[in-house]
Amino acid sequence: MRSFDSLTEQEILALAISLEEVDARIYDDFADGLQNDYPAQAEEFVKMRKEEDIHRHRLLDLYKSKFGEHIPLIRKEDVRGFVKRRPIWLKRPLKLTTARKLSQEMELETRQYYEAAAKRTSDASIRQLLGDLADEERKHVHIAQVMESCANAESEASVEKRLYLLQVIQPGLAGLMDGSVSTLAPLFAAAFATHNSFYTFLVGLAASIGAGISMGFAEALSDDGTLTGRGHPWLRGGITGIMTTVGGLGHTLPYLIPNVITATIIAVIVVMCELGVIAWIRHKYMDASLATAILQVVIGGVLVFLAGVIIGNS
Repeated sequence: MRSFDSLTEQEILALAISLEEVDARIYDDFADGLQNDYPAQAEEFVKMRKEEDIHRHRLLDLYKSKFGEHIPLIRKEDVRGFVKRRPIWLKRPLKLTTARKLSQEMELETRQYYEAAAKRTSDASIRQLLGDLADEERKHVHIAQVMESCANAESEASVEKRLYLLQVIQPGLAGLMDGSVSTLAPLFAAAFATHNSFYTFLVGLAASIGAGISMGFAEALSDDGTLTGRGHPWLRGGITGIMTTVGGLGHTLPYLIPNVITATIIAVIVVMCELGVIAWIRHKYMDASLATAILQVVIGGVLVFLAGVIIGNS
């Protein structure tokens, strides 16, 4: 890496051109990443990208008049003192707060570069342009801050809630329902077939962990979240897998009690509580009426429970 003090005036301008090109592309990435959920804010980033294009053209015109057509490829990664950031394309789904924060950091960093570069140049025209661009970058920092303060909090809260439902509540609820319901049949079938709490516990434990792994991978591999906005697949799969396992373990743990009858009674009570929690979550987050949610969940749970009892007693 080169030190900033070692750069010539030609290299200072070449690096400035590179900075403006990168910033413009980053703003395009911001606009693209926010278009579906925050169209108004995405348009603001499009405008900021156009401003960066104007800056680049001004720098190019001055560079060509001073040093000719060839521009050496100098990137900020080649010069000490710049902040290394994670690529924007890896930050998907992109959050509005993340885009605003990064834009302020970018503009501040570019402004500081122009201010420092202007002090190191002796050419009047280069010094003037770099000073002017530093002032304009200062205005961009203010624009990013104003964008933060003038944002429609209500609409953004609505979008954040929708994303939270897609990325956390839905996969978590799917896992909890699957773990609470699908493990009922093997658990109670084992209880009625063996009349042994420990064996029943082993069956429930295996069913819970197995279902968690299966559901986790199924959810993670269902889609990568880029088109649906459902978030990172492995995070979503992890939530689903964990909640599936938790749902199954809830009514499995009572079978640590040696008396199988007592354990079964407690397990049935736990199942009723689990189904009630699932119904409440569906009512709160999925806009389902509480009565409908309870009816749907209870019917499914009862049918699976009866299947387990019938198979266990056969």
